[in-house]
Amino acid sequence: MTQTTSTGAGHRLRRDVGLVGLTFISLGSIIGSGWLLGALTAAKTAGPAAILSWVLAAAIIAVLALIHAELGAAYPVTGGSARFSHFAFGPLGGFTAGWMAWLGTMSAAPIEVMASLQYLSNKLPGLTKVSDGTPVLTSSGLAVAVVLMLAFTVVNLLGVRWLARVNTAVVWVKIAVPVLTLVVLVMVSFHPSNFHAGGGFAPFGATGVLKALPAGVVYALLGFEYATQIGGEARNPSRNLPRAIVGAMLIGTALYLLLQVVFIGALDPSALLDGWSHPIEKGALGPYAGLATSLGLGWLAFVLYVDAFISPSGSALINVAASSRLGFGLSRNGYFGPTFQRLNGRGVPAVAICFSFVVGLILFLPFPSWQQLVGFITSAFVLMYAFAPVTLAALRRSDPTRPRPYRLKGAEVLAPVGFIGANLIVYWSGWHTNSRLLLAVAAGFVILGIFRATRTGVRPGLDLRAASWIAPWLIGVAAISYLGQFDGQAVIPFGWDIVVVAAFSLAIFYTARSVGLSSAQVATYVDADARESAHDDEVPLIG
Repeated sequence: MTQTTSTGAGHRLRRDVGLVGLTFISLGSIIGSGWLLGALTAAKTAGPAAILSWVLAAAIIAVLALIHAELGAAYPVTGGSARFSHFAFGPLGGFTAGWMAWLGTMSAAPIEVMASLQYLSNKLPGLTKVSDGTPVLTSSGLAVAVVLMLAFTVVNLLGVRWLARVNTAVVWVKIAVPVLTLVVLVMVSFHPSNFHAGGGFAPFGATGVLKALPAGVVYALLGFEYATQIGGEARNPSRNLPRAIVGAMLIGTALYLLLQVVFIGALDPSALLDGWSHPIEKGALGPYAGLATSLGLGWLAFVLYVDAFISPSGSALINVAASSRLGFGLSRNGYFGPTFQRLNGRGVPAVAICFSFVVGLILFLPFPSWQQLVGFITSAFVLMYAFAPVTLAALRRSDPTRPRPYRLKGAEVLAPVGFIGANLIVYWSGWHTNSRLLLAVAAGFVILGIFRATRTGVRPGLDLRAASWIAPWLIGVAAISYLGQFDGQAVIPFGWDIVVVAAFSLAIFYTARSVGLSSAQVATYVDADARESAHDDEVPLIG
């Protein structure tokens, strides 16, 4: 029998998604354009040492995933990334985290569509053109992109059960094709000498290893938390959410690491004699398909081109779902208008889904290529992830009696380590990316101010004391990025910049934990959310 958030309501958020569906929702986001394009980008940035980039990224993201697992199990709400911080730091803290999560997910669907069309342009050249050395969508490509976004929107409007079923079928394909590629390339072409060719194992040194993280490595691993975004639509969320998050992260990490190793080993050694700037002749638009073609594996190239449509499209489908749930969560917490909470007859936030479609179309215009969006989205997501460790620490202090079906062992150490790791990834993204990201954060505060100024009735407080650590944190991250080694002024020496980020992060972490909401305030917000969920049947229907 289908469960709902409360009895007797046929149009509430429906708890239709089980463990497999939740796992595949997170995994479906992780396995997207990253597997098609990430290995080449990482190899060009770090050489064979790109393997270390994946290991380092996986270690940092794994800690953040485990933290999300505890939060998702303890607070199984829809739009979790927009609401965990609301419970811990009040409206201003919750809005900042939710705004960053919303920016990232809203941008992720169009970037997956762009990746799909960019890869397919090898066979359908009319979809893209090269502008200033970067592949961008043509007018025909934009038209196809609009049609794809519309299709993803329709599937989402059909309900979460349809979403889970379609996504599960797609993810099986998304797993099978990379595994097939791994097996075939290892059997046909694998050169151990490639791992010390073109200048040695680490031709670009430690800097190259670190630069590869925001250049596509971290982006490939993003999305593990997507199961928490539909926590209010999950069956037995306390048990299934942590299992889904951890399981998806483990599978995705293992797959990406193997793909990087096999990609490096499969390259033609003669292509590496002059370094790693052009490791494959036609790899910019399709590295694995280019490898398959050069090895005479035309059938594999065909399979890869088909998957180049399926994998990113499947991720875009999930990103539409996640962004709409974040819009729902931001509305539930009072940051957006109540329209975003309106459900259709199938129990999904229809207005939020349609809004995600419109914003996705707009993003095609200023960011017409995959490369132009990756760094921005990575920083936006990771900045949002950075809220999770401080949120966990604050809620453990102020809400200690809450049942925690999954309790992270060693959280006293792992939470601050996770916060440091997230801030380092943002720093490694470089000042050019971070300056734009901070402008987007500022724009969010302006929007919040306009909404509160124009809102009628009682306006709840912002709990400024609980959120007082956020401004110093963002300003500090900006200052270190500007003075640092990655697109900055290089005032802080390499090596010491990591020490500075770590020390600054620890100071912010313990400050945030100490100023978080009191136990009574947390209980007030959590209880209010529970009451809202119990009355979801009063949310107006669409259609």
